[in-house]
Amino acid sequence: MAKKSSIENNERRKRLTKKFAARRARLLAVANDEGKPMEERFEARLKLAALPRNSAKVRVRNRCEVTGRPRAVYRKLKMSRIALRELGNKGLVPGMVKSSW
Repeated sequence: MAKKSSIENNERRKRLTKKFAARRARLLAVANDEGKPMEERFEARLKLAALPRNSAKVRVRNRCEVTGRPRAVYRKLKMSRIALRELGNKGLVPGMVKSSW
């Protein structure tokens, strides 16, 4: 199980990302528009830099929904390989069968 603080920090990042997504997209569109004057684009970059760092989507870490483990997480299931195997062995994952040969 991951530390509670790590999980909470990641949840805070998710909330901030959602909150600032529209503003960040609008500023990025202005900053990357070649047709706009250089001063306006530079000002958009400064405003973008003034936003909280944790509001960037890149800073959100994929974590297991069951254990909070940060590594080896399947995106589709939002679950780590270890949690997936344990639940699969118990028969709690539909379509997953314990392998034996």
